[in-house]
Amino acid sequence: FFFARTPSRFIFALWHLLPQNTQFADHSSSAVMHRRALSRVAASSRPRLLSRHLLRRMSTAAAEIAERGAAAGLKFYQFSFVDLFGVQRSKLVPASRVAEIAEGGAGFAGFAAHLDMDPTMGDLLAVPDAATLTPLPWQPEVGWLSCNLVHEDTELAHGPRNVLRSVQARLAEHGVALKTGVECEFFLLDGSAPAARPALSDPLDVQAKPCYDAHALMRRYELISTLVSHMEQLGWGPYQADHEDANGQFEINWDFDDALVTADRVVLFKYMVRSLAERAGLRATFMPKPFASLTGSGCHAHVSLHEPGTGKNLCKGGAPEMHGLSPLALSFTAGLLAHAPALTALTNPTVNSYKRLGARMTSSGATWCTDSRD
Repeated sequence: FFFARTPSRFIFALWHLLPQNTQFADHSSSAVMHRRALSRVAASSRPRLLSRHLLRRMSTAAAEIAERGAAAGLKFYQFSFVDLFGVQRSKLVPASRVAEIAEGGAGFAGFAAHLDMDPTMGDLLAVPDAATLTPLPWQPEVGWLSCNLVHEDTELAHGPRNVLRSVQARLAEHGVALKTGVECEFFLLDGSAPAARPALSDPLDVQAKPCYDAHALMRRYELISTLVSHMEQLGWGPYQADHEDANGQFEINWDFDDALVTADRVVLFKYMVRSLAERAGLRATFMPKPFASLTGSGCHAHVSLHEPGTGKNLCKGGAPEMHGLSPLALSFTAGLLAHAPALTALTNPTVNSYKRLGARMTSSGATWCTDSRD
């Protein structure tokens, strides 16, 4: 595994894992840079026209969604996508119309979301990926779907999920598959506090060094354990949860997987955390730096290259003097270091992202080592 601390909430090679726009996040010119950067990444990949083959696959996927949903007793389906600021957008579709809407795509006004579109460009279609159909554990009659964005019979090149899929396709041409694991940090806030003046939800969480505090963790046992149980139900393989370095801050870890699978799960994870927090009278935020005096939230990204089909880890097997890293892994690391300055346009899209940064500068602005030094 490669291990990197993303300066913002997340996204390393995961173009789909874009930071969420919380109620009190401060967007500015840096956010515009983020949008333009992602658009340039998208522009480097050829947009895919919807061939007859793809249209047939959409029809087959629609039938699969309707069939699996009926077997699960679903009454509604949430067609969802993530825009360039990481805001999750969705429409609710009744079971009686899901096959029809899934085949053609749910319509959205693209300019109304944070996408590089204007009102003259017509509707955007969100076409669901049948493999992502997930009954919401806290609302089991609703099935959640992650969608690919289509505009005028062509996949929207700068749609975050489409960007990641295009990167995966380019890796596949080189016989490589990207797998990722993430560790998302979040704060639990007082649900009654004004959004402009966020406050911690636990008045007893006041330790000067609160990381791994057993009492603070167990005071939120009901919410954290419910989240972990739901993740087990979904088959994500959660393996630990802890209180993090700041007061009121938590983290839950789950198994790594294919980059697109992990990306979709992060989107659903954040949705789930926020939804269950609201039900408990709390607010959850993944904002990088909600409190100036406390450690900010980030997301470790574990990134590794594998052989398609076999799953063999292509990062292993190097010489001891190369820390056991293969030549491919060393080249991959070198590429990340070389492009680290440009990556910050994606990993640090808001002013608040930079308020979180406090690491010592290196001569290159980025570095690496054989173990975590974050």
